[in-house]
Amino acid sequence: MRMTEQPNIILVMCDDLGFGDVGFNGGPTIQTPCLDKLAGEGIRFERYYAGGPVCSPTRGTCLTGRHYTRYGINHANQGRLPTQEITLATLCKEQGYATGHFGKWHLGTLTTEEGDGNRGGSDPRLFSPPWVHDFDRCFSTESKVPTWDPMRTPDEQGPRGPRWGEPGTPFGTHYWNEQGEQVQDNLEGCDSARILDRAELFIRESVEAEKPFFSVIWFHAPHTPVVAGPEWRALYPEATEDEQHYYGCVSAMDAQMGRLDELLEKLGQAENTLLWFCSDNGPEGGGEIREGNRNQGSTGGLRGRKRSLYDGGVGVPALCRWPARFSQPQTVTAPCSTLDLLPSCCAAMGIDVPWGRPIDGIDILPMMEDPVIPRPRPIPYRFLEQKSNMFDAPTFALMDNRWKFLSNLDPEEAHDQLYDMESDREERHNLIAAYPDLQKKYRNHLERFMASCRSSHSGADYEEEVDMVTAFQETRGWRD
Repeated sequence: MRMTEQPNIILVMCDDLGFGDVGFNGGPTIQTPCLDKLAGEGIRFERYYAGGPVCSPTRGTCLTGRHYTRYGINHANQGRLPTQEITLATLCKEQGYATGHFGKWHLGTLTTEEGDGNRGGSDPRLFSPPWVHDFDRCFSTESKVPTWDPMRTPDEQGPRGPRWGEPGTPFGTHYWNEQGEQVQDNLEGCDSARILDRAELFIRESVEAEKPFFSVIWFHAPHTPVVAGPEWRALYPEATEDEQHYYGCVSAMDAQMGRLDELLEKLGQAENTLLWFCSDNGPEGGGEIREGNRNQGSTGGLRGRKRSLYDGGVGVPALCRWPARFSQPQTVTAPCSTLDLLPSCCAAMGIDVPWGRPIDGIDILPMMEDPVIPRPRPIPYRFLEQKSNMFDAPTFALMDNRWKFLSNLDPEEAHDQLYDMESDREERHNLIAAYPDLQKKYRNHLERFMASCRSSHSGADYEEEVDMVTAFQETRGWRD
């Protein structure tokens, strides 16, 4: 079978999977043998950060290498990915790759003609499906679906209490193909399996055509609605019903990772396939996990959860395997990010990153070869959770090698936070008072970063004017 210098590339991402939900991070409860095997054979990341603390922003960083504030995807269900952004799919296609997207998209709507998902059909300016971003093959949803029988409303209450709707009725989110048509067949049972069904066909066809492939596989699991099939719930006979659904949902997804691994081996592609796996943010559940709520994800003891810039909200399980380059397993302890996917994949293909615009990620392949190499610049964050008090939920953050800085950039500087991530991963001891020089350094860094984001959002990175859909508004925690 084909073996070229340029690797196949697969980006796999889960939705709301917690740092402590997998065995390779020491999770004691959920069975993830396939992911544990992949991590044991490749690179495990100790401090890997989702680009944002919610899904849509992170997904944008995966494909562009750029912070989501630059192009107006500041929260879930906000904005859309502009066609002026240069995606990893575009770069791969220019190198002769077959490109495919399978699973959750969440970077724009997939239809202008009917209600679909969270926003489909509501505003034609939001239309931005994967096939207009150089994905040749698609099996994509705009937003969430149940993780079992994805087209049917489950008998489960939502994260805020009420049920999703009348059980058994159409859920209202559809799968769409690259022709802009609804997919109607093979949609029963495990949603993760149905996603991999399409990804497997795409990979087989690419190998048969002797073309390298770029495959984005974005599972819905374990995002709500959380539903597991009977055989997966049966793996956890001592757990509560809510726990059985969550744990079983994750194990069902893990089995599909094993299936993907076996497929690559069978096709002779495992050696030269650059396979990434991570989550898009920390686990759902802003407060205590309560009875009747299936959001049972674990942060592994990290502070915060989804929608938080503390490590429980953005620190996620992650691994990479590329046997052709990384023959020995490693653990990388320096901070890495979904922002780094595009620069690292460009380096793997031997091409330059897109020029003429800021790229916020870095090539981390050298850090994966030599784990003692530090990160050359911090990972930036700007996120406002409007339901939270700004002083309880910092708006800005920088993830550096030893230090993590959080702030609202308020003039008083009274609520800045600084944590030593080498000794205090749980972010319990705020050391800001002891390091005024670092406080000044990191505040200045964030001010420069936000000035650059304002320039990007005004259209400075594009040759033509673009409507960002959502205004770049002055908000709490924002300084001119």
